[in-house]
Amino acid sequence: MTKRRVDTDKIARGLGAKKRGQVYSTGGYPGAAQLAAEVRERFRVPDGGGRPTDPSWSDKRLVPVAPRTLERLQRIAKRLKEETGVRVEPMQLAAILLETTADQIESEDLERLVAIPRRGTGRTGKQA
Repeated sequence: MTKRRVDTDKIARGLGAKKRGQVYSTGGYPGAAQLAAEVRERFRVPDGGGRPTDPSWSDKRLVPVAPRTLERLQRIAKRLKEETGVRVEPMQLAAILLETTADQIESEDLERLVAIPRRGTGRTGKQA
């Protein structure tokens, strides 16, 4: 049985509203529910078969993670499969979390990060 995809554009039109972007949850149950909805909405089985994935992903990179983080991603991926019926691999989950976090960083946040003195320099970003 296939799950029906939620058409948020159709819902917005029906309500006479306009989509203004995404709202992201940060953690707890709302964050988990948002993540499950994201997996259901984005992941599709490729035409030739295989594991569901986000069709917009074209680049593959190796991302190092600590064993503890990988274990956590594995637990979350297993739970998402139980909740959504969509098989998601731990590193696919990591990709979604990276994209979500990157989207949340505003330019002012980046400016604050750049203003933090680097270790061993005493100044912002310049070697002593």
